[in-house]
Amino acid sequence: MKIMRHIILGTAGHIDHGKSALVKALTGTDPDRLKEEKERGITIDLGFAYIHYPDGLTVGIVDVPGHERLVRNMLAGAGGIDIVVLVIAADEGVMPQSREHLAICNLLNIKSGIIVITKTDLTEDDWLELVKEEVRDFVKGTFLERAEIIGVSSKTGENIDILKEKIHRIALQVSPKSTGGLFRLPIDRIFSIKGFGTVVTGTALSGSFSSDAQVEIVPVGVKSKVRGLQSHGESIEKAYAGQRVAINLQGVQKEELKRGAVVVEPDRFNPTHAIDAELILLKDAPVLKNKSRVHFHLSTSEAIGRVILYDCNELKPGETSFCQIRLEEPVVAVSGDRFIIRRFSPVVTIGGGGILDSQARKRRKKEGLDDLKVYREGNPGEKIATKVRRSGVRGMTPHLLQGWINADTADIDSMIERLKEEGVLVRFEDRLIHRDIFQGLRERITDTLSKFHKNNPLKPGMSKEVLRSLFGLEQRTFQGILSIIKEIVVEKDTVRLADFTVAVTDRFMEIKKDVLELLRRDGFQPLTKEELSKYFELKGKEMEDILKLMVQEGSVARITDSIYLLRENYDRMLNLLKKHYSGKETMSVGEFRDLLGTTRKYALPFLEYLDSNKITLRVGDVRKLHPAFK
Repeated sequence: MKIMRHIILGTAGHIDHGKSALVKALTGTDPDRLKEEKERGITIDLGFAYIHYPDGLTVGIVDVPGHERLVRNMLAGAGGIDIVVLVIAADEGVMPQSREHLAICNLLNIKSGIIVITKTDLTEDDWLELVKEEVRDFVKGTFLERAEIIGVSSKTGENIDILKEKIHRIALQVSPKSTGGLFRLPIDRIFSIKGFGTVVTGTALSGSFSSDAQVEIVPVGVKSKVRGLQSHGESIEKAYAGQRVAINLQGVQKEELKRGAVVVEPDRFNPTHAIDAELILLKDAPVLKNKSRVHFHLSTSEAIGRVILYDCNELKPGETSFCQIRLEEPVVAVSGDRFIIRRFSPVVTIGGGGILDSQARKRRKKEGLDDLKVYREGNPGEKIATKVRRSGVRGMTPHLLQGWINADTADIDSMIERLKEEGVLVRFEDRLIHRDIFQGLRERITDTLSKFHKNNPLKPGMSKEVLRSLFGLEQRTFQGILSIIKEIVVEKDTVRLADFTVAVTDRFMEIKKDVLELLRRDGFQPLTKEELSKYFELKGKEMEDILKLMVQEGSVARITDSIYLLRENYDRMLNLLKKHYSGKETMSVGEFRDLLGTTRKYALPFLEYLDSNKITLRVGDVRKLHPAFK
């Protein structure tokens, strides 16, 4: 029975140690595809080949350049590697790029590999044994410490079949990349094919997607549809994590893309300018000072960044520290990804490590490192809860959490549901906030409303917009928060505590009675709010609160902010209008003024009120009865 598994193998080693020749001997494919590579006899950029095994296992091979000036190209191919073949030439032994490439593989946390000593046809057996001893000392303390060492000759074919079988055996022991996560494919090549358009290639790091899928290329912000898929030259309907994949993109120009961009599921990943990480400095690296600029390498992307050390002012060779790397260009990262840093100048590899928070916030140097310890050591539930808490009142959506942590989406969704059931997370609309943040916000909002009610006993509630601005919340977040606080009531544009009622005092009842008498006396020429305030020797705010309460209970009607009309006079105005329109189709301002026995000062606001409430309809200089009121 075929197993249909996909594993990525990468070469590593010094220039001219025979990496490309070895790949060709194993696969029959020359990974040096560029004209310049063939002319100069060295690998300049990434090369690709594959081995198909009869049981269905496919080992995709990424051949990397070995020249010290091309390490950046080597790094672009190292991100998705499961197995490394460290290539060391029998006639030269361990060389500088042997050391740098092994250090990089170690920092990337690659677990499996084979050591291949090439060019055995150029040496005697005794010399070969000496080289093997040198290599064994060289790999002590690394993931290759117990790896097999095999001597081969790409020229004569010696031990090539044995090496191929050893690769098969190791590949079967490698845990395959997860197909249950979100699809991610960092781009390592971009080219155009006449009649097809733009094609990108890369190693799928997680998830799966189909040949007609909608995709997004981040951080360049391009959305597209997949026109076709290939893996190792064969058309496929679906691509899976662990495969080398070529994607034919619809409606995208080659110039819009660049190596380092990532093909992903739309709207799931936010490009970032800052990551929190655990940084390991190589034992032979120079001291790294706080705020040093570095070259940051993540999968196929490269950016300039500045390292902010959290728990020290400088990092010495072989030491480890929590840090934040602030990047000059955005990258697409997931918590759990591995990265490499190289010195800004001269450019040499000095360290690397694991990303703890791919969407880091700016923090003071030693502020709250407990969450970073959780990201490093905690289980997925603890990591999710901590991240949501650190996101504050804005919270996070489940979709963004899926793009934040390297895990299967089903497991993330299940963990979110469990945290909600346990009360750790609170959900409103599509947002999740931590209970600590919610409870703190709820207490502050209810305390604010309580103080407002105490100072404004006659007001039915606080303006919703004023309350929102006090807490500096986005409109959508604010509305969602209000909807889940049980202790408050939202009524149109006001917010109040659920147990609050307007304090109707004897003084209020006395003033209300007098206001009603004054409005009844003055008919359609009522005292304005300002005149009433002066009459009762009240502040404008106090008079306004009394009038609003009277509007709420229905004893008066609010015409404008300044003019209030007794309800029975308002009803009488409507009856007079009906009587007028029973005999005429139109009414002028003067006719309306005379109808009410008032002045133009009041007639115009009355008419504007009637227009806005669809009782009358202005046509030129006259009014008609609005059809909705007939």
